[in-house]
Order: sequence, then structure tokens, then C-alpha cells
Amino acid sequence: MSDPQPDPPTPVRRVARPKGAARQAVHRRLLVLNLSAALLGLALWAFFSYLKLAGLPGPLAVLERAGQLISNGSLLNDTLASVRRVLIGFALGTLLAIPVGFLMGWYTVARGLMEPYVQFFRTIPPLAMIPLAIVFLGIGEVPKVFVITLAAFLVSVISTYQGVVNVDKVLINAARVLGASDAQVFRRVVIPASSPFILVGMRTGLGAAWSTLVAAELIAAQEGLGHRMQQAQVYYDLETIFVALITIGLTGLVMDRILLRLEAHLTGWQERR
Repeated sequence: MSDPQPDPPTPVRRVARPKGAARQAVHRRLLVLNLSAALLGLALWAFFSYLKLAGLPGPLAVLERAGQLISNGSLLNDTLASVRRVLIGFALGTLLAIPVGFLMGWYTVARGLMEPYVQFFRTIPPLAMIPLAIVFLGIGEVPKVFVITLAAFLVSVISTYQGVVNVDKVLINAARVLGASDAQVFRRVVIPASSPFILVGMRTGLGAAWSTLVAAELIAAQEGLGHRMQQAQVYYDLETIFVALITIGLTGLVMDRILLRLEAHLTGWQERR
């Protein structure tokens, strides 16, 4: 009598990883890569400063100068002044760009009237408006905020406009077939569908605002990170210049991460890689 044959092994079913877990794994991997890139950048910086290339200060010297500026309160005051200007200019530019972009994208008449001006001023660097801003607005806070507002506006308005014109016409027609009015179509279809474009435009506009800040603070500023850099340039104080540059980069990065979280929260319905 032959021995009984063993039962065949039960096939192992691969359990699909939940999307949330997969997304967290991707975030952890990106965090590790970001930290690795930062450490590599610091190592290269220390190496080139050790070689004394063009008098490049090392990380420790910059850190020591940052401690001095923090202890006497000047770095905090300059950072608050620059952040205030950026936030006001960015907020004004965005609040103006969103309705203008909606009007241009939704109404043909508005597009025909506004688009030539938007495209015209978009080809002019905001920094080129500084002389006119000084002549017409003086040398106070208003011209500084105006230049930053213009930079944020010109970026955000184009992104908002593209978001409206790229809304799927099938969605609009389906809403109208179901009896939705133009106001309901605009509120429930156009605005949600164009929100990813708007938020990307806001992030780009924030970067434009920060990139315009230093030049805007050329207008007789008494405080601010751009003002601090200009004063340090006169005395060839590279450590202070590096402190201001790093502060601008880190502050802008934090603000961009906040907008990125807001984008993920408001566009959670959008399929992502």
C-alpha cells in the first residue's frame, strides 16, 4: 500500500498594501533622501571652504555668526520684517489674481480685455518696476509691498486662468444637463477642478515673492534680510550674507511646506502617484 501523498501547499496570497501605508513609505523614503542630500551639501560646503575658494566661509563660521545675530536680536527683527513684507505682498497678489484669473477663464469678454495687459506686464520683470515705484509711491513700505505683490500676482493669475480653461467640458455639460445653473456650475465644478492649478500658482507665486524681496528692500529699507545682506556686502562680511541667505531659504521652505500640506488637504480627491 503506497504512502498517502501530502496535501499540496496552500498558495500564499499577497496582501495588497493599503494606499495610506504605501504613501507613508514613500514619504519616509523622501525624508531620508532629503536628509542625505542636506548632509551631502554640508559636507561639500565644508570641503570647499577648507580649500579657501574665493574666501568661502565654512559652516561653523556661519553658525557662529548666526548665533551672534540671534543673541543681539537683529536676525529676528530682520526676519520678521522680511516675512511681513512677503506675506502682505503674497496675500494681496493672490487675492487679486484668483478673481482676475476666474474672470479671464470663464468670460470671453473679460479674457479679451484683460489678457493683453496681463501678458504685457508678465514679460516685464517686477524688478524693472522699482524706479517707477519709487517715483510714484515714495521710499516707504508701500513700494516694497507693491513690487512683491506684482510678482506674486503675475504668476498666480496665469495659473488660475489655465486651471479654469482646462476644466473638462464633459463635467460642465453634465452639470448643466442635470439642471445646474451657471453659478452652480462655477461653484461646484469649475472651482474644485481648477483648485490644483490655483494652489500650484500660489506656491510659485510665493517663490516669486521671496525672489523679489531682496531687490524690493533696496528701496531705502532700514531692516530686513535683504537690507542686512546689502550692509554686509559693503564690509565684505560673507558670514552675515550666508546667514541671511540661509534664513531666506529656510523660511521660504517652511512656508512652501505649509502650502503643500494645504494643497494635499484640499485636493485629496485627486489621484496621485
